Amino acid sequence: MDNAPADPSLIDSRHAAWRLAAALAVGTIASSGMYVLAVVLPSIQADFGVDRAGASLPYTLTMLGFGVGGMLCGRWADRFGLARVIQLGALGMAAGYVGAALAPSMLWFGLAHGLLIGLLAAASGFVPLMADTSLWWMRRRGLAVAICASGNYTAGALWPPLVQWGVAHFGWRPTYMALGLAGGLAMLLLSLRLRQRPPLATAAPSAPGRPAVAPGSRPFGLAPGQAQLALFVAGIGCCVAMSMPQVHIVAYCTDLGYGAAQGATMLSLMLGCGIVSRLASGWISDRIGGLRTLLLGGVLQGVALFLFLPFDGLVPLYVISALFGLFQGGIVPSYALIVREHFPADEAGARVGTIIFGTLIGMALGGWMSGKVFDLTGSYHAAFINGIAFNLMNVSIATWLFRRAGGRLGLPRRLATAR
Repeated sequence: MDNAPADPSLIDSRHAAWRLAAALAVGTIASSGMYVLAVVLPSIQADFGVDRAGASLPYTLTMLGFGVGGMLCGRWADRFGLARVIQLGALGMAAGYVGAALAPSMLWFGLAHGLLIGLLAAASGFVPLMADTSLWWMRRRGLAVAICASGNYTAGALWPPLVQWGVAHFGWRPTYMALGLAGGLAMLLLSLRLRQRPPLATAAPSAPGRPAVAPGSRPFGLAPGQAQLALFVAGIGCCVAMSMPQVHIVAYCTDLGYGAAQGATMLSLMLGCGIVSRLASGWISDRIGGLRTLLLGGVLQGVALFLFLPFDGLVPLYVISALFGLFQGGIVPSYALIVREHFPADEAGARVGTIIFGTLIGMALGGWMSGKVFDLTGSYHAAFINGIAFNLMNVSIATWLFRRAGGRLGLPRRLATAR
């Protein structure tokens, strides 16, 4: 039956693999709203006659809607089933893109992005999918969650060049309409593969070498609310830093004289490398744990951001964009893994949704903040420095949690299993 919990024997099964493939496809379509704005930003700025910060505001609204929607969609999926949430997201995607295409002002354009594309479409295709996937896998949970979360970056690799081609040949408004209608229909069809509920959280066994977390436990020696708040703030820091290149690389390349098409290709390369990073980080996290993976990704992301400061040539920017994608792709999925490793399983949906909300606040704040810094200084140099500072906040919190755990979060899985 569609709403009956699945047999726990289906964990790690072929059925789980097919479900994961459908989840990846849904995430690729639903997450388009996070990246198309970077491509159409110059067109939006010219069409509505606003400054760079004003043109960046719809991205902020999209990320805030995404964050609030992630918490809501996670709870709705627990109550009504994942398929119904995806269907709601499909309607939001179609209505959002068509509404934005018909918007007479920046206000209506921003509201369409925030309330429909962000709150419903993008949110339905990320947080509830990751939480659901974590309950279908045991032996390769980290890799499975990383594959699911890669839909977010597959969208970044796929949509910018396609949208840029559409804008160049037909304009941004017809391109938005086509994307909304086609994407909404595809999500409705894919939802049919996601009708079965996952095995009950209490029935899902723990990973080898990692016993189940008992209710009332103290993650990192903290009260659960305190631990969640620390991860929430860390998520803000990492994603303020992450959003700067992702939102503004097209505009940055345009300002440097390389053109929007080069910037869109650079963004596609960055997020394509992010897919590789997410898969590799999933494989790594199955061996070293989620918190170590978060710490590693945060340090490497800071290195990549620093490299943007001294280099602005076309070839160096392509190289640094690829490195940035390779270094930071595993950061956000690691929060879902940390929750599964340090909080009770039956709290996964709510905890993941709340912490991911923090990362999306960071994306929203960082996208707008970088545009504002540009308007004040006339350069993106200070915006990169701002991103580096917020990244240091994320690394500091991750290091603090790591030390509270005694500097070692348990043996890597293979060693623990062997022992």
